[in-house]
Amino acid sequence: MEKIIKIDPVTRIEGHLAIKVEVADGKVYKSECSGEMFRGFETILRGRAPTDAQFITQRICGVCPISHGTASVFAQEKAFNVTPPTNGRLLRNLILGANYIQSHLIHFYHLCALDFIDIAAITAYQGKDDDLTDLRDWVKTQLASKQLYPAVPFLPRYDAKYAENFELNIAAIKHYLEALEMRRIAHQAAALFCGKIPHAAVFVPGGVTEMVTIDKIEGYRSIMEKLLKFINSSYIPDVVEVAKAFPEYFKLGSWKGNYLSAGVFPENNERTQNLLPAGVIIDGSLSTIVESSFSEDTGYSYFSSASGLHPFSGDTVPAAHKNNAYSWLKAPRYRGKAMEVGPLARALVSMKDSSNPLTVEIMKLTSDLSLEPSALVSVLGRHAIRALEARVIAKKCLEWISQIVPGEPTITKFTVPASGRGVGFIEAPRGALSHWIKVEDGKIDNYQCIVPTTWNCSPKDDQGIPGPVEQALIGTPVVDPDNPIEAARVVRSFDPCIACAVH
Repeated sequence: MEKIIKIDPVTRIEGHLAIKVEVADGKVYKSECSGEMFRGFETILRGRAPTDAQFITQRICGVCPISHGTASVFAQEKAFNVTPPTNGRLLRNLILGANYIQSHLIHFYHLCALDFIDIAAITAYQGKDDDLTDLRDWVKTQLASKQLYPAVPFLPRYDAKYAENFELNIAAIKHYLEALEMRRIAHQAAALFCGKIPHAAVFVPGGVTEMVTIDKIEGYRSIMEKLLKFINSSYIPDVVEVAKAFPEYFKLGSWKGNYLSAGVFPENNERTQNLLPAGVIIDGSLSTIVESSFSEDTGYSYFSSASGLHPFSGDTVPAAHKNNAYSWLKAPRYRGKAMEVGPLARALVSMKDSSNPLTVEIMKLTSDLSLEPSALVSVLGRHAIRALEARVIAKKCLEWISQIVPGEPTITKFTVPASGRGVGFIEAPRGALSHWIKVEDGKIDNYQCIVPTTWNCSPKDDQGIPGPVEQALIGTPVVDPDNPIEAARVVRSFDPCIACAVH
């Protein structure tokens, strides 16, 4: 029996995403991802001063504004031919590193863990922890209510199988609450060097405007040590326990796809070396990124813009009533191919180097869990890589903070040319991000952003090839069409940010 299931909206993600899946014989055989709004940042930027861009584009997202601000100044530095000093590069890494960690913690604990952890288990809690006791009483009230509040992050929920281990459920719920505090102090660490979070005011082409002091260095170090302790003692163990409870999700959410990593956390001022390297994997073969290979299709998108344009020639003209369109996302392609971006792509590119610290972490975890590395191409693989990545980044932040030299410059002076163009490549927590700027007469002539979730949740391209999430949903079992938690788990493993994707 065939059945069409709509999840609209998909909750516990950033922004408004709708998923439509068609199910036959208990499995998904067709799917569509729909971004459901238009924002128009690229249109807003035209005609403005280029140095406005890093401040405006940070407003694309409140979770990963640092990635957008950094990508923007990277693009401008290409166009203006300027390179930051060492302190400027290190400060950017430290700010972005703290932002990465808070994003990964949010994704697992506050957006995805409740797909696996049974919040109802708290009703049987008999311990003395005041926070858990208060939460127990609140959840009891909500479960007994006939009108559950949609804004509540726990409820309503799917009537489905959750973790059966009481100790795991209680520990994870406790860590859910602790992760809220960890997120707060991660923001605090970043704000030591960028003034405020979200939407930092210190990013400029050529570096960072913030001055370095011993107090700020030690304050950052202290916070990062606390974050690393939580990652080691709670985050990674919780992911491992969820993996043991739901091993079937190492086989779900996979697709025979291609992968793109833009590279992140530069280890030199010229950005030719990164902690997590740049690269493209097509049919299993790794190659370097070629700027001319990017394009965006619009055949199934609510845009009248020409299809297949390179970002430097890109256009953003909304067409809300376009026939056959079903999403406000464009369909980015590399050499005409759909590409998954995100932690899995970063891991697969990094694993081409056996000495990369993320590779070392991954090989140890897969060995401990008796998994083949290929099992990482899955729902749980994406979750596990984020947790390991958080540890790698926290450790590197403690190295970078020791390399900062108080009193040394944090910015290189620059001049905005009358004309120029540049692209800024970076990895946001959710994946490859690129900002493309063209300057004419000292003003922005064109500005285009290709955002991680635009890659992952893209609609079909002009050849009818679905995007990565649409493909990853194919074959997903749906036990109960009225409670399609299996499909939701696949989608949320990509950590969609529709607010970014419909920028």
